[in-house]
Amino acid sequence: MFGKRSSVGDSASSRIAAAIAPAKSVAPNRESQQFNPATQGSSASGAPASSPAAQRLAAPPPPPPPPVRARSESFYTNKSTVFGAMLEAIDLAALAKVAPATAREEIREIVNEIFSIKNIVMSLSDQEDLLEDICNDVLGFGPLEPLLARDDIADIMVNGAEKTFIEVGGKIQLTNIRFRDNTQLMNICQRIVSMVGRRVDEASPICDARLLDGSRVNVIAPPLAIDGACLTIRKFKKDKLTLDQLQSFGAISKSGAELLKIIGRVRCNILISGGTGSGKTTLLNCMTNYIDADERIITCEDAAELQLQQAHVVRLETRPPSLEGSGAITMRDLVKNCLRMRPERIIVGEVRGPEAFDLLQAMNTGHDGSMGTLHANSPREALARLESMITMGGFALPVRTIREMVVSSVDIIIQAMRMRDGSRRITHITEVMGMEGDVVITQDLMVYDVVGEDENGKLIGRHRSTGIGRPRMWERARYYGEEKRLAKALDDSATDD
Repeated sequence: MFGKRSSVGDSASSRIAAAIAPAKSVAPNRESQQFNPATQGSSASGAPASSPAAQRLAAPPPPPPPPVRARSESFYTNKSTVFGAMLEAIDLAALAKVAPATAREEIREIVNEIFSIKNIVMSLSDQEDLLEDICNDVLGFGPLEPLLARDDIADIMVNGAEKTFIEVGGKIQLTNIRFRDNTQLMNICQRIVSMVGRRVDEASPICDARLLDGSRVNVIAPPLAIDGACLTIRKFKKDKLTLDQLQSFGAISKSGAELLKIIGRVRCNILISGGTGSGKTTLLNCMTNYIDADERIITCEDAAELQLQQAHVVRLETRPPSLEGSGAITMRDLVKNCLRMRPERIIVGEVRGPEAFDLLQAMNTGHDGSMGTLHANSPREALARLESMITMGGFALPVRTIREMVVSSVDIIIQAMRMRDGSRRITHITEVMGMEGDVVITQDLMVYDVVGEDENGKLIGRHRSTGIGRPRMWERARYYGEEKRLAKALDDSATDD
């Protein structure tokens, strides 16, 4: 068999037996001795484990997970014993070169042999759980694999080896997922970030990275994280959302979704504003669906997570400094370089620093239809944040000059918000009109009003038109032949009220 240091038989058995002293047997649980197909191959979360990390994109979506089954301390003790013995009997470097199915079969054979030699007694379902955990440890991301396989999870938050939380349906829940120790957690963090050429250790304890499917990853390691490494994964659904789906979820009304489609089609410069977890990146992905297929699009991101469907897309990603402290490529460097790459649209994943100045310059010099996201609680605060980011970048410009640049560059601000019941709503579609004196003037085309709460604690609200019949972008819509469609969307939104 591939990957073994010696053939299965007496020689392998003697290696394993000599490596580790026999473990104490665990009394069998007679109630769980019966074979249950629903529990075979399941892990701590009850979801089927996914294929290894490199194969995750090809895996079909898993079915909804059954209820989580608790694990005893003896399970983790036996897992540590079996895993340690397996490392003595298998060549991990050779195992990594074979097909995942072959590797799993070999691990199964070795684990069954260890059970026999060590005289470990466990129920059938616990044996299958333990085997699945060990396969995930060796071939994938360990205890995280069943969580990554679930499409209903939005965030995975690991607070040290003992506690793992998930966000499902807008609410945070504690799981029974745990790691052997902080060393295993740190090894998995290093495995994740190394996939995109980054590193995390004591010398560089903060790292942003991504999984192969675009899920955003943040790691902060000791000594900054006192209780062990903290890993946060922002997952994206395998089926990409559209504005029509956001409408069905109640995030936007039908007429509001139509208005957003027109805004994307007529090449308005767009800022998407919102707090953490409000759905800014999801909304940005939705808006890019209405970019013409023949346009050249360049994206700039700290960790590449945008997933555009057009054929002519150039994806750029920042780079942290090396061990010597050199070689860093910042977001501003990428945005400045975009201007030399003949872009038709520039999309910045998140504006958070001096690159705001370069993005506004690009919007104002012929790159209509550019988009970006930033953190702010309202459209008015988004404008103030843009101004402050430019000022903090060291640009010695008068405040009025900066505001004039913002007004001439940004056409639309779309505000997203995560409500207190966990739902996400588009709360404002706002036009930037101009200036009166030193004050930037805006007008809301559509807003979201909360009108009550149902018996389950879910907020009840409605998207309301503000009655603007001829917005500032009317001439732009007429240029693209969309004025009738725009008028109908505004009329329908007034009717919805």
